Amino acid sequence: MSITAPAGALVLRPGKERSLARRHPWVYPGAIARVEGSPGSGDLVAVLGADRRWLAWAAYSPDSGIRARCWSFREADRIDGAWLAGRVSEAVARRAHLREHTDAVRLVFGEADGLPGLVADRYGGQIVVQLQAAGVEKQREVLLDALCESGGCRDLFDRSDSALRAREGLAAASGVLRGAEPPAQVEVREHGITYLVDVRRGHKTGMYIDQRDNRALLARRVERFRALHGRAPRVLNCFCYTGGFSLSAVRAGALVAVSVDSSADALATGERQAQANALPASAFAWRCSDVFDELKELHAAGERFDFIVLDPPKFASSHQQVERAARAYKDVNLRALRLLDEGGELLTFSCSGAIDPDLFQKIVAGAIIDSGTDCLLRGRLGAGEDHAMRMTHPEGEYLKGLLLERL
Repeated sequence: MSITAPAGALVLRPGKERSLARRHPWVYPGAIARVEGSPGSGDLVAVLGADRRWLAWAAYSPDSGIRARCWSFREADRIDGAWLAGRVSEAVARRAHLREHTDAVRLVFGEADGLPGLVADRYGGQIVVQLQAAGVEKQREVLLDALCESGGCRDLFDRSDSALRAREGLAAASGVLRGAEPPAQVEVREHGITYLVDVRRGHKTGMYIDQRDNRALLARRVERFRALHGRAPRVLNCFCYTGGFSLSAVRAGALVAVSVDSSADALATGERQAQANALPASAFAWRCSDVFDELKELHAAGERFDFIVLDPPKFASSHQQVERAARAYKDVNLRALRLLDEGGELLTFSCSGAIDPDLFQKIVAGAIIDSGTDCLLRGRLGAGEDHAMRMTHPEGEYLKGLLLERL
C-alpha cells in the first residue's frame, strides 16, 4: 500500500515543538494536544505546532509509547511508494563498499536511514527484515519490493518477533516473505572468516553484525600482543553466542579461547564454525554456563587471561531498569577484571540503549576501583558503520564499549 495523502494531523502542546525543530524523529503522547481526523495505525499524519506551523510528516501509532515516528522534516516531500523506495536505495548504496570485507551487512537501520522501525540485514543471498513500528508495517509491501530490488536478493525472511512489536500493538511475525525458505544455516564471510548464521531462530536477525569492527580489532590486538610478548595470549569470551570473538582471536594466533554462554545450541554452532575455518579444536574451550557463575569459578581456580571480552545481552530494556542494570554491569566487569593479567586488555560492552556512554564508563570505573586494579582507556568502541547513528537521534547509539588495558 502506498501513502497518497495524510489521514490527519497531530497538534502539539505549546513548547513541545522544540524536539521536532531539532529534527528528533519521535513524538510522545504527552506532547500531543489533540489528534485531528481519524488516522489509524501506521497512517501518514502531519505534525503541527500549537500555532499550527507544519513540523514533520510522520507515521501514527495509537497503541505505542512513541505515538508518531517522523518520515520527513521537509514539507515538500510526498511520502509515497517512490519516496520510500528511494530511501531504501540510498541506504543500501551507502553500505555497498562493505562488500569488500563481508557479505553480512546491515542494509537499513531504522531512524538512521529515515525509515523508522525498519531493520534489514543481508547474509549472502538472504535478506532478513524486522518491521518494528506501525508505519513500516503499513508500508511493508512497498519496502519489501524495494529491498529485493536494491539489495539484489530474491529471498526475504521476516524476523519481526521481538518485544518491540507488542509495544506497537502489532502481533509477532516470522516466516518467508519472498523467495525460498532459508537453509538451516546461511554461510557468510567476514574478514576471511566463515560464519554459520541461523536467520530463522538466531539472536537478533541471526548474527551480531554490529560487532564486526570489534572482532577485527581483537584480532589486531592479539597479533600485537604476540609481537610484543613473544607468546600466544589466552582469551576469555563471555556471553560468546556462537563465538565470533573467539574465532577472530584464534585465527590471529591466540593460544586458547575460552568461550562461555548459556546456550548449548549457540556453542555447538561455534564448534562447527571453528571446524569450517580449519582452526585447531585444541585452541577452543566451549563452556555452557551462566557467565557470572563461571567467572567466579575461574577466579577460584586461579585462572588468568590476557584478553577478556564482555558482550552481555541487554540488561536494561527501559529507563526504569537502569539501576538494576548498572549493578549487573558493575558486577560482571568486577569479576572479569580479577581474572585479567597485568598488561592484559578488556573489551567490555553494553547494548542497553538506556545506559548512555558516560554512565557506562562510570559503571566500569567503579568496577575498576572495587577490583583493586588500575586501567588505561585505550579506546571507545561502538557498532560498525552500517549501524551509524543519526546525530539528531542519539537513541540510535545503543552499542557502546571500552578497550581497557590493565596496568
